[in-house]
Amino acid sequence: MKRITLSLALAVSLTACGSPARPDTTPPPGVSVSLGQWRSDEPAHRLQIAVRNTTDTPVHFADVQLVTPSFKTLAPARADTTLGRTERTDLPAPYGAANCPPQGLPQVRPATVVARLSTGGGPLRTVVFPLPHPDPLLARLLRDECSEFLIKQVAELAFGPEWTESDGTMRGSVVVTRRGAGKVTLTDMGGTTHYIVTPEHRPLGTLEPGASRLEVRVTLSPGRCDPHAFAEAKKAFLFPVRASLDGGEARVIIVVPPEPLQERLTRWARETCGLGGGS
Repeated sequence: MKRITLSLALAVSLTACGSPARPDTTPPPGVSVSLGQWRSDEPAHRLQIAVRNTTDTPVHFADVQLVTPSFKTLAPARADTTLGRTERTDLPAPYGAANCPPQGLPQVRPATVVARLSTGGGPLRTVVFPLPHPDPLLARLLRDECSEFLIKQVAELAFGPEWTESDGTMRGSVVVTRRGAGKVTLTDMGGTTHYIVTPEHRPLGTLEPGASRLEVRVTLSPGRCDPHAFAEAKKAFLFPVRASLDGGEARVIIVVPPEPLQERLTRWARETCGLGGGS
């Protein structure tokens, strides 16, 4: 019994002396975070870390970072912001590409926001804010990106090379090129903040299993002609195409014209709107 007691005492002594205490990652009292995304964040693949502080103690955020198995982890985004009492203050942070398996749509995984912060002028420490699971914004972003990923394994969608101006419109095509096995149906194509899209017919067309290429004709016309719209364009060239794989649910794929065509479309739209051809 004496030998056992001595061994236990020695173990406790070694644990106390040789194992450093784990750092406290608990959020400060009254401080919480949630996720948001503005329209201008979408093309930048960015989120807003919405911070709430219900106390009068200032909290300084050095940086913030989204951590979840559902998306690739990026380096922390610099914040360098001190917050007093606030119902919501947004700290922008980019997020990584979705982790999409090839066999189907995944379920969103638990997520945290990791921040380096100091409270009341104290030293910086790393804090982990658990997010409610499942987070609805992350679930939607994961579903949309992985739906697009699955369809892109079968076919590539791109703007065709030939576009012609006619009666205040620009006419061209979207080209579907096969990459893998499966039937891809384009059900519709939507416009953007700047351009109205009118397909020749709906559904647009189907890339049958034995076909290697599909070309669908579309017509573009200016959607807005005020100068402010051109100055504030955030999503002018993010064209949503609804597509389904092997008869499944239609999903949105974002198709972006190459930069030379973007520049041409901008000049044409400005001229059509009577604003001149400057960028």
